[in-house]
Amino acid sequence: MRIPPDRRAFLRTGGLAALAFGTGLGTSGTPAPGAGGTSGGAAGPHRGAGGTPGRASTRTGGAPRPADWRALAEGLEGSLVRPGDATYDRARRLFNPAFDAVRPAGVAYCADPSDVAECVGFARRLNVPLAVRSGGHSYAGWSTGTGLVVDVSRLNTVRHASGRATVGAGARLVDVYDRLAASGVSVPAGTCATVGVSGLALGGGIGVVSRRYGLTCDVMESVRIVTADGRLLTCDADHHPDLYWASRGGGGGNLGVAVSFEFRTHPAREVTVFFLHWPWSRAVRALRAWQAWAPSAPDAMWSGMHLSRDGGMDVQVVGLYLGGRDGCERLLDRLADAAGSPSSSLVRRTSYRQAMLTMAGCGSLSVGQCHLGGSLPGQTRGGRLSRDRFSAASHMAYRPLSEGGARTLVAQVARAGEHTVLLDALGGAVARVRPDATAFPHRAALYSVQYYAHRAGAATWTRTARAAMRPHFGDHAYVNYVDAGLSGWRSAYYGPNAARLARVKAAYDPGRLFRLPQGI
Repeated sequence: MRIPPDRRAFLRTGGLAALAFGTGLGTSGTPAPGAGGTSGGAAGPHRGAGGTPGRASTRTGGAPRPADWRALAEGLEGSLVRPGDATYDRARRLFNPAFDAVRPAGVAYCADPSDVAECVGFARRLNVPLAVRSGGHSYAGWSTGTGLVVDVSRLNTVRHASGRATVGAGARLVDVYDRLAASGVSVPAGTCATVGVSGLALGGGIGVVSRRYGLTCDVMESVRIVTADGRLLTCDADHHPDLYWASRGGGGGNLGVAVSFEFRTHPAREVTVFFLHWPWSRAVRALRAWQAWAPSAPDAMWSGMHLSRDGGMDVQVVGLYLGGRDGCERLLDRLADAAGSPSSSLVRRTSYRQAMLTMAGCGSLSVGQCHLGGSLPGQTRGGRLSRDRFSAASHMAYRPLSEGGARTLVAQVARAGEHTVLLDALGGAVARVRPDATAFPHRAALYSVQYYAHRAGAATWTRTARAAMRPHFGDHAYVNYVDAGLSGWRSAYYGPNAARLARVKAAYDPGRLFRLPQGI
């Protein structure tokens, strides 16, 4: 779980400002056109210029010429943005300004699955590097590249019926929560409001109700994917089961372009949120107490510990309880018995939707405001969130830290700079799934660990901190916190599932059209 910029200030105040309840909640985002295609079939006729099917595919091989790009643009229901266009500088940006120097040859805003298939065919025939972008939050910047960026942000519909949610691959998490809340349901997902659901779900999807309802990929009942050969496949337990398996934790951008998902939902009732602080002098004790308490708490209790030197030294436990305040406080008393009484605490009952806004650092904003603003892709007219320059790395903790390990982690946070270590509790429903049942292998992990730093020296700190903790945590890492500098990444991300993932890749993308520096 990443800290959005607005959330950092909220964490430093213990959530008090963010818990200014009572703001009006609007909706945002433009519904995408209806998706076409059938299970196992083509994505529909490719639309060329003047309605001629396949005009963008009339030439094969060689670098694309201006006429090829024009034909691609004319074959899309959506739009193609190219260097020199008025909106190019906005279209090419990701969430992290560290990648602003990358200049794609084109950014295609796909309006439907046929647009995606048109782009995939264009890239395959003309050997154009392909990048897939949903929310544009790839930690390594792999949501962009020098070739064609396939942007699925316009595929953002969110519908609910009969306990199932159909969600477009480009839907932002804040909109998923908001639109499903209107039906009194939700899906387990993350906290960063502007993240696209696709990348989150394909890599696993750790969130604030995962201990009760599982990872996002655990409630994924089907996914529709445009594969390297241009087919639109509906994948589930009975249709293309290997690709379905690989799409539940194998990571985004590896096997095709996801265009929509069907998720099993859960009721979205009132919940209790809480924020506890301890002085820095008690960091080691609080850390050891939390790691003994959090992964073994009842499934209804989720919590995360933040050790931060971002605007001050801070030890905080933030969490959500799927129940009433009294039950929550009884469980928190057990933590306080081991960690010592917190220096400040805030426990409050609220709606599920408001809790998700609060966890995103948007507790005092409307849903429309909880989007990117300014000249950015994915912006909304009233969006108030901004981009964030950061560097990050991760571990998955399979065993608790010893006294020495806890002291080492606290010492790393205490080093000069602006950085945070975030520990998110696992266990519960996550641990009750076999490691090979989905591509996400870390079912036995007690918690995830994220090293997250800002501004000058950020990358140096994340590398150094992770290296210092390797003797204590080992080599396990989370693919959704992709780390371009990680050695042994295949085993770290996928463990024993790596071999099966490679076989699925060979079956569905034998020509390796979808290539990442750390690709399957």
